[in-house]
Amino acid sequence: MLELRELTRFYGVLPAIRDVNASLRAGDVLGLLGPNGSGKSTTVKMLVGLLQPTSGEILCDGVNVEGDITAFKTRIGYVPEEAHLYSFFTPPEYLEFVGRLRGLDETTLARRIDEFLRLFNLDSARYQPITACSKGMRQKVLISAALLHDPDILVLDEPCSGLDVPSTLALRELIHRLSALGKIVVYSSHVMDMVEKVSTRVLIVHRGRVVADNSVSALRDMLSLPSLEAVFAELTVEEDVAATADQLVAAMRA
Repeated sequence: MLELRELTRFYGVLPAIRDVNASLRAGDVLGLLGPNGSGKSTTVKMLVGLLQPTSGEILCDGVNVEGDITAFKTRIGYVPEEAHLYSFFTPPEYLEFVGRLRGLDETTLARRIDEFLRLFNLDSARYQPITACSKGMRQKVLISAALLHDPDILVLDEPCSGLDVPSTLALRELIHRLSALGKIVVYSSHVMDMVEKVSTRVLIVHRGRVVADNSVSALRDMLSLPSLEAVFAELTVEEDVAATADQLVAAMRA
């Protein structure tokens, strides 16, 4: 079980996110949504131990993770929004590096690397440096690295960036399988359709505050709206987007 209690983060005197509460059980998939600057990325970074909360706490199975953050990180697989990879490694070299840091034995590690390279169609890139790989290929390496150690909690921040349609659909099915295995998945994205299809629950943040927290169907019913995208727009979009589009066209043609 993963719990966020009154999770708050300030940068100096500026609040990035305030009073986030969530309780996730085995098999839950939490969709995390918010406009740029809403505090979504800060929440993700606190969750994976890259940032310390200003106040509040994160508990895993009832224990505050700050007591042993290293042990907590061993239970997490993380796909960051930005692909920070060692570009001089080949894909299998990078995965070997990550797997050894995770403490996997060499036999298990080699087997899993071969399988991930095959299943993600990365065999053709086995001997080329990551710098020569496409964005989609690099994203597949990141996803492989997050899955290598069979984590209990998977945190995905814009994981579909650069992926083609078949890979995106495969990732969607993978999340369903991980949920069925009892994994906890946190899925942060701007892609509403994907979030709507994979999430058992959605948390929407806006201006550093949680403005909605419920299942997709409950949010749609509560606001009498047809889709998660419409719910998101109702709760977070404050400008007239049609007028903005008209003004952009006018500016382009001025």
